Amino acid sequence: MRGHAKPILALLLTILAQPVLAERLSDVRATKHNLSAVDYAGGPTRTVKAQSEDQVCVFCHTPHGSTTTAGVRAPLWNRQLSTATYTGTYESSSINADVNELRAGPGGTSKLCLSCHDGTLAVGSVNVLGGMQSVSISMTGVGAGGKMPTGSGASTGFTRNLGVDLSNDHPISFTFDTAVANSDGELRYPPFSSGATVVVGNRQSGVSPKPTLPLEDNKVQCASCHDPHIRDPLESTTVKFLRLNRFQKSNPSGTSFTPGNDIICLACHDKGKKAWSESVHANSTDASESYKSGAGSAAELREFPANAQVWQAACLNCHDTHTVAGSRRLLREGTDSTATPKSGGNPAIEETCYQCHTTLAQSVLNSTGNSVPDIETDFTTVGNKHMPLTTDDQATTGTMEKHDITDADFKETQASLGKGSGNSTNRHAECSDCHNPHRVMKNALFNATGTTGVATHVHATTAQHSNLASGALRGIWGVEPSYTSTTWMSLPSSYTVKSGDGGTGASTLRTSNHVTREYQICLKCHSDYGYDDNNVYPTGTRPALGSFSGGTTLATNGLMQYTNQAMEFAAAANDSGTGADQGEPGGNHRSWHPVIWPTGRTLSVRGGMANQWLSPWNGNNSYIGNLTMYCSDCHGNATANGSSTPTTGNPWGPHGSTKNFILRGDWNTSTGSGQQDDLCFKCHNYTIYATRGGSSSGFGGSKDANLHSYHADKIGSMRCRWCHVAVPHGWKNKAFLVNLNDVGPEGGKSAGTQVRNGTTNLYSNAPYYMDAVNKIRTFATSGNWSDTNCGSSGAPGNGQSGRSWMRDSSENCKSPL
Repeated sequence: MRGHAKPILALLLTILAQPVLAERLSDVRATKHNLSAVDYAGGPTRTVKAQSEDQVCVFCHTPHGSTTTAGVRAPLWNRQLSTATYTGTYESSSINADVNELRAGPGGTSKLCLSCHDGTLAVGSVNVLGGMQSVSISMTGVGAGGKMPTGSGASTGFTRNLGVDLSNDHPISFTFDTAVANSDGELRYPPFSSGATVVVGNRQSGVSPKPTLPLEDNKVQCASCHDPHIRDPLESTTVKFLRLNRFQKSNPSGTSFTPGNDIICLACHDKGKKAWSESVHANSTDASESYKSGAGSAAELREFPANAQVWQAACLNCHDTHTVAGSRRLLREGTDSTATPKSGGNPAIEETCYQCHTTLAQSVLNSTGNSVPDIETDFTTVGNKHMPLTTDDQATTGTMEKHDITDADFKETQASLGKGSGNSTNRHAECSDCHNPHRVMKNALFNATGTTGVATHVHATTAQHSNLASGALRGIWGVEPSYTSTTWMSLPSSYTVKSGDGGTGASTLRTSNHVTREYQICLKCHSDYGYDDNNVYPTGTRPALGSFSGGTTLATNGLMQYTNQAMEFAAAANDSGTGADQGEPGGNHRSWHPVIWPTGRTLSVRGGMANQWLSPWNGNNSYIGNLTMYCSDCHGNATANGSSTPTTGNPWGPHGSTKNFILRGDWNTSTGSGQQDDLCFKCHNYTIYATRGGSSSGFGGSKDANLHSYHADKIGSMRCRWCHVAVPHGWKNKAFLVNLNDVGPEGGKSAGTQVRNGTTNLYSNAPYYMDAVNKIRTFATSGNWSDTNCGSSGAPGNGQSGRSWMRDSSENCKSPL
């Protein structure tokens, strides 16, 4: 026997080390299912109860005369079953259960629960009482006709009169097997055990012990999660008859399910295991904000414990298994209803997010220790330009959101994004287009290897800026464009979908299966992956600017249609930056902001000029030409002068801005001298480019080391648009320079067409030309420009060049304002 002592001791220690599930007592007397007139000491305050009947069990059970219905296991059931036709059951495009089973409506033992909870039969109606049949027990606290009361309202998420439309309730009466789990990707495979305990499995007669969460003929029923008899004397709030924890007890392990520790939802839904355990909604380090408590608070209404923290509420922060009518995917308060609590309404995903992602005053969370970013203000501030988040903003007709995910990675079909004939009105934006709430985390990098506890990427001179996705973008999906043509303005040849979660330490290569870059998320909508594009300019088949409300209006900066960012940034893939002239003849080369690829314009290429930028672009000189950037460095809420970093308290991300095109500063015909707060000068040093006080710039030569400041002095003011392209994503010429000697297909003309001939008028031809005047005869390398590089290339222009062309000719630009 002594030889077995150590193994037995080790086993006992292992058992004792496991979190212990709070004690559930099978004691219906001390629950709200005690419908008798007799109050039980220590039981809850009951509204619905009999006027005089003192029997407890009789409301559901009888030893004689019980209901027998084919296909329903009714244990001595003392009620009739509803014959109602259920008008709706839970469905979604991402559920992998048999849709025919779902549409067939509730069955099995769920019919027993619904004999009260669908509100079609009186609560006090029983088969037998005291030898009499078809008895109606007199009740107090019931609704009309003696039926289940509606609580906060029949269409709210705070009623247990579920009605006959169950589309806003957790699905029931469907088969849950390995095929469903395998298709979903974030479900545990039944039967599922934790140690020696069968957590989820089929309940069978004569087989013991029973599963903790029993399936009935392999189907999920109400009783899979609920036991109508139980209570927990150790819990401070109701356990809602749940067989396992209603709240998370400590950090989820990220590997296995622990019955004594984990919220009941995780018994079936593993939510990517590690991805969920590290997420900002589950990890106790990052989700320590607490709920406001007291009368009228959301926590009181939800029956949360006082000062419950976000990580403890876990799934219940965003989901409710019996939520407000009209909400999709069981999203808590996920409709556009303006009532409190919400009552019915149309689906509105953002409203679920806005419960916390709003101002401190409006948040359901306490202000102390609250670091949750306020996103709602960006979208709802009057006058802000924002993405079409609400159904009212979107171009679609009807009340149903067009956003419709298909799987755990939140992927959507291209048709849902707006691709294909007749689908353009499907274009939309939702929070979960860019964020996967089950995977987002507080880390500078999506793979959890960056700075912890930060909301997004490192944006400082202390590190080389990159375009790697941050933790806020972990696990969402996107696309990577592929290019075969070396000609600017060619569309990508294909797109590769990126989805899934690579986990901690995942590869940062853009060839990875998962999203590694912010632009991959943006391009699924802002390219011909998400809409039809015949690549004809200035007017083609692309979506129209102003096609939804709340955004930038039609004809702003002359723009009539969106441009294709994947096409524009193609310059980067085709010319990755090698050599002084980037491999292009005549000193010219394509240009791009380094959103996809770095520019390759290192200090040696730039002639040693390093001081043209502001933080964080003016860091270590070795970063220049090698760093990359985010779309959200330019797009997002407006920032302070000389900074691309959001003002303290404002979030990163292109949610909304007071500026057109959701930019961080103005970009219009006035951008230049006297407009220090405009977009260009969030990164480029205003002093160098728009005043005489600047030092050298790439536009310099023997005449002056800084021809930007030279022209600013001679003309009196400068406008970026005169010489640079109006949409500075990527361009056919170096430094985004327009060349009116060579307007081509991007302006609806043949390559090499000369415009602005014999006139001093400004040239505008959206999207790329906005009040342009610049003509370049020959391109020069950085620091080697002269006046003779500029001028008309010949007929049909005036053929002049140099200072005389600029100052005295019929095409002069000495006062172009």
